[in-house]
Amino acid sequence: MPPCKAEVKKLSFFYGTMQALHQIDLPLADKHVTALVGPSGCGKSTLLRCFNRIHDLYPNTRYDGEIILYPSGANIVDKSIDPIEMRMRIGMVFQKPNPFPKSIFENVAYGLRLKGITNKTELKDRVEVALTSTAIWEEIKDRLNKSAYELSGGQQQRLCIARAVAAEPEMLLMDEPCSALDPIASAKIEDLIRELRKKYAVLIVTHNMQQASRASDYTAFMYLGRLVEFGTTTDIFTNPKSKETEDYVTGRFG
Repeated sequence: MPPCKAEVKKLSFFYGTMQALHQIDLPLADKHVTALVGPSGCGKSTLLRCFNRIHDLYPNTRYDGEIILYPSGANIVDKSIDPIEMRMRIGMVFQKPNPFPKSIFENVAYGLRLKGITNKTELKDRVEVALTSTAIWEEIKDRLNKSAYELSGGQQQRLCIARAVAAEPEMLLMDEPCSALDPIASAKIEDLIRELRKKYAVLIVTHNMQQASRASDYTAFMYLGRLVEFGTTTDIFTNPKSKETEDYVTGRFG
């Protein structure tokens, strides 16, 4: 396996007294895409959101175990780690496009301004780089001062991905980024994911088995808060070791 960008070690997670994740061990290869698959309620999104500490926004949540981010060696879920800092270091794209009520330009510049970048030329250049890297620059370069709400759903999602990568995060999280999009827009996002893995470790949650098989290098199958099986996407889909994995990826349950 290639070098790890992050490694989940014996991670458990609790909502109050309810245990949602059980002793998860999972390596995430740098500059590769790892897909989390499994039936609804199995813990995929819960695991994904541990990586940038979104659970800290809600009361009575608790982490046990570690998520080590390389090369710094920081344990993401350690209480000494600032969750806000971690959200700057690990970009997140949600299920539904969530552009801010600002112009297209200001959506992408938002994270850059938070990082203290105020030079207009640098802001302009880095916004263009982010929009180019997410394959939307040519479509919207003449509308940068227009509201982001004027874009189509697929364009809004690519804008949200541009907003995430503009701040140069260490890795990217995507929680069902195509579920609210039509097939054409979804195909563009999948193409974009394949491009982004040249630079980032990408962790994606998807219910779409075809999407997982097309877009990811590694796949982790989860069930009832546990990691059942992890391997290359080819192995998981063509030669799974677990009967549960085989039944899920072939559509027998889920």
